[in-house]
Amino acid sequence: MDFIKLETQLKERLNFSYYWGRKQSNEWDTKTNFIYTTYTFEKLVEITAHFTSDEKNYAFNRWYNFWSAMAVEKLFSLHKKVVPNLNKYDKLVDFSIDTISFDHKTSVFPKGFNQSFEFAKQNPSDLITWLYLNQSQDGRKHLENRLFVVLYDKNGDHWKLKSEIGLIKEQIDNYVEHFDEKHLFSVTIENKKIISDIIWIEKE
Repeated sequence: MDFIKLETQLKERLNFSYYWGRKQSNEWDTKTNFIYTTYTFEKLVEITAHFTSDEKNYAFNRWYNFWSAMAVEKLFSLHKKVVPNLNKYDKLVDFSIDTISFDHKTSVFPKGFNQSFEFAKQNPSDLITWLYLNQSQDGRKHLENRLFVVLYDKNGDHWKLKSEIGLIKEQIDNYVEHFDEKHLFSVTIENKKIISDIIWIEKE
């Protein structure tokens, strides 16, 4: 994966407003499944030229989120401490670090958390619990080990940091290099013990 080229493509998305127009649905997901094989933003614009404004934004957002997530997963897999899960149909495990299995999820800092970013950084387990309880209701919802990559922009444009692949790489590299399972957080939700952690991506 060419991370520099991908970052350039993702940043093309920043020139358009970011809104969904509607909640995610199977119908619109099916209609926009071409995002998985569309490698440039220019091609995406071409394919969606006949879409309504809401459909177009839906496709733009799915494309942007998918390719950013693919980059993040690849960035983890490049490390010698990380063993990728070769079963692409496994929705519970993306990779293992020092034999501990994790799914990963990139999340913008949530407004609904109702606490400041400073509070979250000082109380990571509170945010981790909130994220598990309020995660999307799709097929990725589960109570297994997860690493959260949390994006925070001081101006509130958290979503834009999904395009900052270089910045994300720096933080993932640092996290994996200094990974120590003793520093992981253990939370209990619905009587299930979960191992989790947060990698913070911040931009002033």
